[in-house]
Amino acid sequence: MSGIMDLSILLAGLEPKLVDGEFVYATVPPEMLNNYMPLRPIGLFFEAEGLTLILPREAAERAGLAASAPLRCIAMTVHSSLEAVGMTAAMASALTKEGISANVVAAYYHDHIFVPVADAERSVAALKALSTAST
Repeated sequence: MSGIMDLSILLAGLEPKLVDGEFVYATVPPEMLNNYMPLRPIGLFFEAEGLTLILPREAAERAGLAASAPLRCIAMTVHSSLEAVGMTAAMASALTKEGISANVVAAYYHDHIFVPVADAERSVAALKALSTAST
């Protein structure tokens, strides 16, 4: 399955769900990846400056990693295509209107937005409103 590409269908079917727990972004030397896999990161990204890990806050704290402020993850349950146009922009715009910082991660099946802990419920509400307005 390649996912939905039609923006109106994507937005109508967002169904944002708040994922349990808090997450942080941390960076480690890329050659040390195997040392950090036991922390069960939910995301990895290799950059010129280092390997970015997205992982549970508690795991980063136990490992003594310097990390970002805690974030909540909102998963869109719609199966979006990686080639869909406009979904990220629409979600970011909805959160921007609410003054909420958003870090979007697209995975194969779903898009995920990481937002500050204090803004999690408002973020879900804003995304649900976007979805409702699109139906």
